[in-house]
Amino acid sequence: MSTRNGKNPIEHPTRGKTAQNRLRRVDLFVTKYFPNLIKEAQDTYFVDLGFGADPTTTLESAHHLRKLNPQLPILGVELDPERVATAKPFEDDLTHFRQGGFNIPLPKGNKAILIRAFNVLRQYEENQVADSYALMSKSLVPGGILIEGTSDPFGRIWVANLLQQSTLPSLTYLGITFSTNFRWGFSPSLFPPVLPKNLIHKMVPGETIHQFFNDWEDAANKTISHKAYGIRQWFVETGIALAEMGYQIDTRKKMLKSGFLTWKYPSLTWE
Repeated sequence: MSTRNGKNPIEHPTRGKTAQNRLRRVDLFVTKYFPNLIKEAQDTYFVDLGFGADPTTTLESAHHLRKLNPQLPILGVELDPERVATAKPFEDDLTHFRQGGFNIPLPKGNKAILIRAFNVLRQYEENQVADSYALMSKSLVPGGILIEGTSDPFGRIWVANLLQQSTLPSLTYLGITFSTNFRWGFSPSLFPPVLPKNLIHKMVPGETIHQFFNDWEDAANKTISHKAYGIRQWFVETGIALAEMGYQIDTRKKMLKSGFLTWKYPSLTWE
């Protein structure tokens, strides 16, 4: 993937409103879906892009991800210099904060194994997504992951694109993940409001993502009898039903029971 027009997108600071544990489920997903990536990372960073008004999300990620890799270096990045200054007192030998944006201000000679960009691109125009991805891809090692998405204010519901660095400067689209902690019950209609920027405006007839949600609603209706065994089991069965319809769904029970439905459909694009 290359930039659409060769120009860097004009960057905006995040709104800064990040509740405690808002991105905890993103960390949980990463440790379940990419455990070896984290365990085997050596001298490569986890990057929290757009950490907000305080370093809460970055510090929480340090706590969660270092259970798999105690030596994982972590970098929190923000455009606003005052937010970076607020975060600096929380630095240690493995946790750092720097001012920057999609160009990821990693220490010279270092790369990222995983970049998390949540609740960032929703503030941009849809035609800026490709250029933003291209800039971030330059900071990833081959095989590194970009997880970019949007959550509700409390992190109960989120949707994220999963992309993997292949041959520079290209990214391979792995799929899209829908996450819920079931605090609001379950319905496919919970997810469209937090679709990533490249998909939020495509919820119209004729678009792939629109058809997916129609089919997910059908799957939920067909499997509603499983609701008697609990919301989680119903969620699991809808994922299995979608797979039976021909969708490339990760049907591992440990993922679905945890509230993660990943649709591995490579024809979805961000351009």
